[in-house]
Amino acid sequence: MSYRLLLLEDDRLFGETIEEFLQEEGYKVDWALCAKEALDFCYYSRYDLYLFDVKLPDIDGFELLAQLRSSEDNTPTIFITSKKEKEDLLQGFNKGADDYITKPVDLDELLVRIQALLRRSYGEDVIEIDGVRVQLAQMRISKDGEEIELNPKELRLLELFLKNRKKIVTKEQIYEFLWKPEEIISDGALRVYVNTLKKIFGKEAITNIRGVGYKFEK
Repeated sequence: MSYRLLLLEDDRLFGETIEEFLQEEGYKVDWALCAKEALDFCYYSRYDLYLFDVKLPDIDGFELLAQLRSSEDNTPTIFITSKKEKEDLLQGFNKGADDYITKPVDLDELLVRIQALLRRSYGEDVIEIDGVRVQLAQMRISKDGEEIELNPKELRLLELFLKNRKKIVTKEQIYEFLWKPEEIISDGALRVYVNTLKKIFGKEAITNIRGVGYKFEK
């Protein structure tokens, strides 16, 4: 199962070069040309690693990462930058970066840095449940080699269930874990998320404790 990367680079020729190189190395790559587009990608998809340029047409990569970190997005991040001054690099790390590489970029060096950061961040922490493979750190799911796509709240619910296997998880715990304070909680949506997970793990995998919550039985 390949890792999914988000590349943020406004130089079209350079971005295309990196995108093609990483795809040839087996990575899934989404490419954004500006910070706003990158935020849109982050809203709809979950990534294993970010590759962010610093100088961008809207807000710079440092500020974008600061926004993501403030929303509890801890995705490993490498900055691709022409900035070489110590103060600039310290600013990047202070905003939450894990590594950086300076332009002009050596693609082989970039690949080594990506591989090293992914190993440090995720390792090989995997569980198998009735043929379904879950990479815990990444919350990536596959069955028979095919990746299963879940929306962010379905992934969060599965994460909560796996942290509390064979224990009752109350609805209040689920509400707090899945929904932000400013969001509207939906019991109907929660039932849909539970049914989606039942389709993957089997109807018997999740017990509805009426009036209380759910229990992941596997």
